[in-house]
Amino acid sequence: MTDNFIFNNKKVAFHTLGCKLNFAETSAIAKKMKDEGFVKVKSGEQADVCIINTCSVTDIADRKSRQAIHRLNRQHPDAIMVVTGCYAQLKPDEIAQLEGVDLVLGANEKFSVLEYLRTINKDTEKVHRNSVKRVREFKPSCSRDDRTRSFLKVQDGCDYFCTYCTIPLARGRSRSASVAETVARAEEAIRDGAREIVLTGVNIGDFGRSTGESFFELVKALDKIEADVRFRISSIEPNLLSDEIIDFVAVSQRIMPHFHIPLQSGTNEVLQLMKRKYNRELFANKVGRIKELMPHAFIGVDVIVGVHGETAELFEESCRFIDSLDISQLHVFTYSERADTKMLEIEHHNSISERKRRSEILHQLSDKKIRSFYTSQLGKEYPVLWESRSHGDNMMGFTSNYVKVMAPMTRQKVNTIELIQLTENNLVFD
Repeated sequence: MTDNFIFNNKKVAFHTLGCKLNFAETSAIAKKMKDEGFVKVKSGEQADVCIINTCSVTDIADRKSRQAIHRLNRQHPDAIMVVTGCYAQLKPDEIAQLEGVDLVLGANEKFSVLEYLRTINKDTEKVHRNSVKRVREFKPSCSRDDRTRSFLKVQDGCDYFCTYCTIPLARGRSRSASVAETVARAEEAIRDGAREIVLTGVNIGDFGRSTGESFFELVKALDKIEADVRFRISSIEPNLLSDEIIDFVAVSQRIMPHFHIPLQSGTNEVLQLMKRKYNRELFANKVGRIKELMPHAFIGVDVIVGVHGETAELFEESCRFIDSLDISQLHVFTYSERADTKMLEIEHHNSISERKRRSEILHQLSDKKIRSFYTSQLGKEYPVLWESRSHGDNMMGFTSNYVKVMAPMTRQKVNTIELIQLTENNLVFD
């Protein structure tokens, strides 16, 4: 580290873990650094700065974050190592002790990385972290992955404080930009070539709480954009997925018939232990309404297994309920204890091996669900957005209702939309 760090033509490496929101934020940081003269490091080159955006949703996420820090330190031993993200917010002192780490930036500082780099020297304090209680500003961001879709951050933070979750501690209270500002950012992404935009956030259904607007108003405004683009709604709480949103998506030409709804448990007893804001009857009602209006809609569902208080009997009941739902796929998370959460006070703990066993059962159920949904779509025609990602000699893509398909690689078709008929030969079941 020097007393005067010059940015121009300095090489920077980025590594992002966790959710799409993290990737969107890394993209925003990368753009700011590029504007200041940084150049993204190429394979085999030595970086001057490494930015690691971490996740801390589970202890496995913590471990993967530490592994990434160690790996980048080995690959770029002389680089300034900057660690940010949820793990950095929750456990800054732990990260500061890791070899090679120079700066640890929390939720309040991650977008000020340039300011910290300008003043960094051998005497710089490693840890810069303010309380998330003081995080009030919303930092909009949009990223484009290595395929064709863009991820637009529309909301951040959460006010729910579920007993198993540290996100409010890591990201602060719910906040967002205005509808007008968010639409403007979407239009900018479209001008940059986006054909599909995924709306991301911590609790996107809570959009507008800080501006006096609503998520439904945002959805309607995005639908009015005159462009050849399609939008997807990422994970939205079932109690915030209003009937008016479902009804609107059913007739929209731009909002795709694709829903991702966290259930977390299929029993009301465990939902209460988790302090979730709905019961399973409401969840089933939402799924039923979607399928009534859009039988072809893809519905992904989050489930957590092995939480404290989930007995074997409750798990079996949860499985039966989930199996009864007309859904397309499960995203299964194995519970791990997180410091400073109320779940730690709940009796009846499940062993690690039992948690893994339950996770495997639900993964098998998910495989059954997605094969059933894909099979039900055979013979139907849907528009597919082709991606640059390849599978052997084939290119990949997703239909409007999120069925993964493949076709022989044709470079001219990448980032274009083509109407195709679904057959056993073009479906991808991975």
